[in-house]
Amino acid sequence: MAPAEGRPAPTPQVDLTNCDREPIHRLGRVQSYGALVAVSADLIVQHASENLGDILGVSQEAALGRPLTDLIVSDGFQRIRQALRGLRDPDGVARLFGVAMQANGRAFDVSVHGSGNRLIIEFEPKAETRGRDVLLDVYPHIAALRHAGSLADLARDAARALREMSGFGSVMVYQFQPDASGKVIAESRADGQRKHLGQMFPASDIPTQARALYMRALLRLIADVDDTGSPISPPGAIDGAPIDLSLAATRSVSPIHLEYLRNMGVRASMSVSIMKDGALWGLFACHHETPRYIDYERRTAIEMFAHMFSYELTRHETAQRKVTHEATSRLQTQLMAQMADGLPLAQSLLSMSEDLATVIPHDGLVLYENGTFSATGSAPTEEEFGRISQFLDRSIGADVFQTHCLGRLHAPAREYEARVAGILAVPVSKRPRDYLVLTRRQVEASVTWAGNPDKPVELGPNGIRLTPRKSFEAWRETVVGQCKPWSAPEIHAAELLRTALLEVFLKVTDAANMERKRAQEQQQLLISELNHRVRNILNLMRGLLAQSKSHATTLEEFTANLDGRIQALARAHDQLTSEQWEPASFKDLLRCEFAAYAAGKAERVRIIGPDAMVSPKAYTTLALVLHEMATNSVKYGALRDENGKVVVQTSVDRSGGFLFDWVERGGPPVSAPKRRGFGSTIIEEAIPHELRGDADISYKLTGVEARFRLPPAAITGTFDDIPPELAPAPATPPDRGDFRLQGTGLVLEDTLIIAMDAASILEDLGASKVEMQSSVSAALDWVGTNHPDFAVLDVNLGDEQSLPVAEALAVRGVPFVLATGYGEAEELARIYPPCVIVQKPFSAASLEQALRQATADLGRGRN
Repeated sequence: MAPAEGRPAPTPQVDLTNCDREPIHRLGRVQSYGALVAVSADLIVQHASENLGDILGVSQEAALGRPLTDLIVSDGFQRIRQALRGLRDPDGVARLFGVAMQANGRAFDVSVHGSGNRLIIEFEPKAETRGRDVLLDVYPHIAALRHAGSLADLARDAARALREMSGFGSVMVYQFQPDASGKVIAESRADGQRKHLGQMFPASDIPTQARALYMRALLRLIADVDDTGSPISPPGAIDGAPIDLSLAATRSVSPIHLEYLRNMGVRASMSVSIMKDGALWGLFACHHETPRYIDYERRTAIEMFAHMFSYELTRHETAQRKVTHEATSRLQTQLMAQMADGLPLAQSLLSMSEDLATVIPHDGLVLYENGTFSATGSAPTEEEFGRISQFLDRSIGADVFQTHCLGRLHAPAREYEARVAGILAVPVSKRPRDYLVLTRRQVEASVTWAGNPDKPVELGPNGIRLTPRKSFEAWRETVVGQCKPWSAPEIHAAELLRTALLEVFLKVTDAANMERKRAQEQQQLLISELNHRVRNILNLMRGLLAQSKSHATTLEEFTANLDGRIQALARAHDQLTSEQWEPASFKDLLRCEFAAYAAGKAERVRIIGPDAMVSPKAYTTLALVLHEMATNSVKYGALRDENGKVVVQTSVDRSGGFLFDWVERGGPPVSAPKRRGFGSTIIEEAIPHELRGDADISYKLTGVEARFRLPPAAITGTFDDIPPELAPAPATPPDRGDFRLQGTGLVLEDTLIIAMDAASILEDLGASKVEMQSSVSAALDWVGTNHPDFAVLDVNLGDEQSLPVAEALAVRGVPFVLATGYGEAEELARIYPPCVIVQKPFSAASLEQALRQATADLGRGRN
């Protein structure tokens, strides 16, 4: 016979989805043991079941259109009204027991819940009590659950207890399987027989929408399968939609399900949901050979019992997981000990296969590490596993993967299913993936179904609906091509093993490479963040000064000069980060410092001799020293006046150390500082203290002279350089006269000063109006009611990015410029719509150039 997982589908004309589509929650009827009214928000009766007169003593006609207060006594109404205050959950149900509804004092059990814009109120006449509290009957059974051992013991005890509490002749514990079929794992019958224990029920026996209702309404009583029920009038709302009775305790029953029960020889049934981790784990299925009603209060107590069973189920699984965790920890310790003795990972794991089998039983083991195949036991060949690894790479993520029928998912495996029928694959690295795979041989088994699973239904007299199968005789199926399924504890053990193997893999096998990679990633993150922060600070400086300027010509000139210096500082900062902390040029650093601070005097600086590539660790220290030397020369030394010069002579000593002599001449007279400040400390002690080098400075009358030595460890090499000159001055900004903006602009920037500065630049370029926004939501709202003609968007807006605004502007054809303090322009270009990117701190010239290009690019795109 064909494998269970690969079983041919039922004949095409039998459409099981018909049953899945049946609106079992909108049948418009109630069972006869209770009556129902649906009231509006102001408690006016809008719908009522026809048996309202029989149950409550008020006819349906008399109830419709009247306030609820006219139908029941004030005490009952107050209890219902009070219960409504506690209904906060949409699926919440208020339960009231022993409530007087009429002046005759007859007691009712009442259920109240919401259904759309209505309140559903159900009334069940209170059954005769036994003179004993219902909870006193239930509590001993709850207490007995705590002493159960295995899952089978727990389920058996629960089935027996529920049969005693309910009085039903048969109670089964029905566990859902991964394919939605059900298995009876426990059965308690009054006749002592075992009719369905161990049998499987097809998934079609409980349709999809029925399982959904079992998750919302946890208990379902069908008191009499021959009860025709009582219709609700009017059957629907004004729009014709029937009332949703998903949570109604008295909801009528699908004709298909009633026939299904009759075919089983059942005349009354009760289903109680077993929930676990928010999902439907299974059901208590209660059957009786004659009609049977249980009052609402006792059903509520039984529902509480099911909750306690769910709790004990979780506790049982937790205990199992603890045992598994301890066993896996022992395996990890054993593995680490073997590898500490020098054994490679593959040899260690293969030698531990038998120990591992005590935790996760298996027939074979494969380790696929760095393209190397190792195997023991009943395992696929290297060629066969090559295809399996490709299948795993395509099909699974980073989690443990399991199947007990590999041939169903991977067709080539059918050729060797007798040897390898199922696998449990444990990924132990990132791509390219390495795997530890446990295998199991085929187990030819006999599965007992409660009837033929390939013929769960037959077309019958119910129109296009389906008639349930009539036979529930045990039907045995021989299953091949499968192994014993991997259990939940075994899968959990594999997950723990994966964590342990990853730790071994990282710490022992590939520790050096992984550590270096993590360090590089962390370093890159720090560099990017530093780059962003420094650029934003510099942009704040430029924006603050630009906003503080007056319209006087001299101040404009001063601001322009200062703006150029700030741009030079940004370029110097880029020098540190552009190579991602790789060795950088000594001369480039020195030139950037003078370009930033010496302005027009930079041509009076000469750098003679070879260049050196300074290590990242030494580069930041050296940058501080050169910064202090350059700024002191501009403020107090040779570059203070019009005639002084600075000469920096570099050389290499015999030991490979890099020397540079700093000599200033022609400046004002020099005197030693009267006090030793922070700058002097940096010059004199930074290189000796941090780099184990040398520093010596003399304040001679003719000018400052200093000698510094970087040890060989601080540099990665030296090379000859062309006779030095400073880097060329920044190009003159293009004439603005030939580019003007027209219309309304948008500036999206979360720092006010930068936003104001950008807005001023746009207005200077001709913008008639500029809107400033600081968040994505505010910008999108504004764009939704306005049409900007151009925009400037900051990338990083605190805890969000401007991508949604960029996408909205791109859809509308609005040219925009992306301003960023990060250096990852390629990454931004990949994520954002096509745009021009300008680095912070931007200037009027750089922003104008970016807008010019963005406008031109858009024009070419339209053409």
